[in-house]
Amino acid sequence: MSLLILALTLFILDAASSARLWEFEPLSFEGTSSDPAKLNIDLAIERIKRGEFAMNGIIDCKYDMDETTMVEGIFLRSNTGDEDDYKLMPWSIPKQSFKAFVASYYENVALKNVGYCSNLPALENADPWPRDVYKFENCVYTGDGLPEVAPEGFYKVTFIFTGEVEWTFTAKSKVTLKMDLYG
Repeated sequence: MSLLILALTLFILDAASSARLWEFEPLSFEGTSSDPAKLNIDLAIERIKRGEFAMNGIIDCKYDMDETTMVEGIFLRSNTGDEDDYKLMPWSIPKQSFKAFVASYYENVALKNVGYCSNLPALENADPWPRDVYKFENCVYTGDGLPEVAPEGFYKVTFIFTGEVEWTFTAKSKVTLKMDLYG
């Protein structure tokens, strides 16, 4: 009997251990640039097959992201997806230097999610940030580095870069709870 209880306990702990309890459908990826000659951004969602989507596009960086370049991440959530309904979430990333952002978030968020499908530099080659055309090909965002629990709804995440060039990257997604027993 105790072997059965041990097996059941291990099964439950395994099912509950750090598994993301939500899934998402990407709705849009958009980018803006105050100077496309120095930074051009063109990203889009493409449907791979039913229920599967990927991000494709480029970020063409032709300027030096130095100590004057600042970045912040704003995470918003809405019950309806209506633009007037979005509210600030506590997951936002405070405005900081690009160098501090790379040191704190780049590896655990950016590289874990799109490092495999892009030519983004490895962490050890990211300072100084190399000028390059960064290509994203069939990137399926995994959600690594984000909270394990998230309320259902619509999410809008915007990264704002300021300095020599002001540019943004905005992703909109619909989050639903996983329905299967194992997460």
